[in-house]
This record gives sequence, C-alpha cells and structure tokens, in this order.
Amino acid sequence: MDFIEVKNVSKVFRINRRKSGVTGMLANLFVPKYEKKEAVKNLNFSIGQGEMVGFIGPNGAGKSTTIKMLSGILFPESGEITVGGFIPYKQRKTYVGSIGVVFGQKSQLQWDLPVIDSFELLKAIYRVPEGVYKKNLDRYTGMLDMGGFLNQPVRQLSLGQRMRADIVAALLHSPKIVFFDEPTIGVDVVGKETIRNFIRDLNRQDHVTMIFTTHDMQDIEKTCDRLIIIDKGSKVYDGTLPGIRERYGTTRQLDVEFVEHKEVAPIPKVEIIELDNNKKRFVFESHEVHINELMDHLLSHYNIRDINISEPEIESIIRKIYSGEYL
Repeated sequence: MDFIEVKNVSKVFRINRRKSGVTGMLANLFVPKYEKKEAVKNLNFSIGQGEMVGFIGPNGAGKSTTIKMLSGILFPESGEITVGGFIPYKQRKTYVGSIGVVFGQKSQLQWDLPVIDSFELLKAIYRVPEGVYKKNLDRYTGMLDMGGFLNQPVRQLSLGQRMRADIVAALLHSPKIVFFDEPTIGVDVVGKETIRNFIRDLNRQDHVTMIFTTHDMQDIEKTCDRLIIIDKGSKVYDGTLPGIRERYGTTRQLDVEFVEHKEVAPIPKVEIIELDNNKKRFVFESHEVHINELMDHLLSHYNIRDINISEPEIESIIRKIYSGEYL
C-alpha cells in the first residue's frame, strides 16, 4: 500500500453570484444565487513513502485545493484520500502531528519573539519529547547554518533566514510528510541553494515524504525525481522529469555561427531565426527533421565556425502544457 493514495477525488465549491448595485445586494439577501465550480475532478494518484514529488499547475488548476484536502483542511466531495493510514479530514487532530507544512508567504513563527522562543512554543504545542526536540533542533539548525540568528526576533530576519527558520519549525516534531508551498519564493540565489540542499539531504537520510507546489521549476529540477501536473482540476502528467522531456520536449534548436554573414535558403519544416554576429538559429521538431541530416546540409553548403545543439528548457515545456499546446 502506498503512503499517499488519492482515488477518484473531486471537490466542488459553491460561489455566490449576485448582480451589481444595491438592487443586486438586496436580492441576494433574500434569494441568494450560487454557481458551482468543480475545482478538482476525479483525481487519481499515489505516492510512496520517502518520495519527493513536484505538484504543479497554473493558477486555478486545483493544486491548492488538493493540498488542503491532503492536509485535512478541506474534505473531498467524493472519492477517497488516505495518508499514512489516516483519512486526513476525518482524523485531523491526530493526523496533524505527523505532517509539516512550509508556506513561502506565511510564517508560523511569532513575529516579535526570538526564533528559539517560537521553536520552544511549537515543542509544547506538538508535545515533542525533550530528547527528540534537542536532537532535531541541533541537527537542523546546524545543517541550515542558523546559529547566528536563533536569538534574533523574527521581524529582524532576512527573508532567507526566516524561510530556514520556518522549515526547521515544520520539522521539529519529526513529521512523516512535509508539504512545501513556494519554499524559496523571494529568497536570493545562495539562500535557495542552501534550502534545496537541505531538503534533498533530509529526504535521502530520513526518507521523509515531500510534496512541492512551486512556480520555480529549479526547485523541482534540483530536488524532485517525479512531477505531477494538474490543470482545470485534472491530472495531465505524472512521471519523471526526463520523461516529460521525452514526451513533450520534441522541439530542438541548432545555433550556428557562420564565418561570414550569409543568407540561408529556406529549409522545409525548419524555422530560421536571425541572431547577432553572423549567427542563426534553426528550430525544428525532432520527429520531422533529422538533426544529422540538417547538420550535413549546413556544413556542405556554408562556411561554419561553430554549432551548438540544445533541447528546450523544462520551463518552456511546462508553459506549453499550461497553455494547452500539448493537450
């Protein structure tokens, strides 16, 4: 049995729709009108214990609703959800002791208190044994190099420091699963790398199950082995990062630097883009144009100084999936 199982889950919200103006407001008081919106539609997936999964989608795709159902905040309209043997929305009081949540735009730390005082408060809330608390505190703050600001008020921390403190706060009670919502948003390059390395090391060492929702694809590329994409409440992809390139990343580009400026005759099924300094870019679909044949053609007809072949970046593939180009 998988650690997380989501079976045929749907969630419908009732949205109040009223006419504008005073008349509409009064009419809504007596005869309110509602419109149903299906945020999640027959969603199915399973996640094994210790997996690191990126869970992404465009705004309004249903990912936040799904995460809220997984964490027990919302209940599904239909279908079944189990996480580590718990039914989140039915056993929430017991269940929350086994999960951790990190919100990039919200903090569970006390704004005016030193970081260590917030940690002590969370220790009491989760009833973490003294030995476990001390071990986790020393280990995590050491891994994240937090010794210099544990006694500073949260309001005096930089964004990167606060995010590190929030991550430790979510882990002090040794959760079996952690939900990360934009964990590196607004953090500088060095801070992002520190957080990503910590998350990756923790997963490898402790086999904590982790689910990411983020718009920063580097978070996913540098931490996760698996990616689930949803759009309009439905799953559109579930697989590895190399797999998404293989399935959707069929566009290739050839950047060519010519010895001198040269007009290039049109080539069937190849888009030619003019670049600077005697350079041109040749864009094509790998299933329509064989790259070796294209290179042979160019080398035999033109004086070429340099050639560079590249695949599309993962972000460009994701953008095309969001826009519906691949669906």
